[in-house]
Amino acid sequence: MSTPVVGMAAGMALAFAGFFGGFGAFLLVAALGGLGWALGRWVEGGGSVQDVRDAFERSRR
Repeated sequence: MSTPVVGMAAGMALAFAGFFGGFGAFLLVAALGGLGWALGRWVEGGGSVQDVRDAFERSRR
């Protein structure tokens, strides 16, 4: 999927959240979308999901 199509889909999701759920829903969708984007870029760059799990395990100790 190309970058403009992904951007359009994200914009449409934010627009629907803002229209139907108000500003709070808009911010929630934007924050979760940003978190998903960052995690996807990290995994694409060579990180693994196992690294994330290990980081959470270390923080519990």
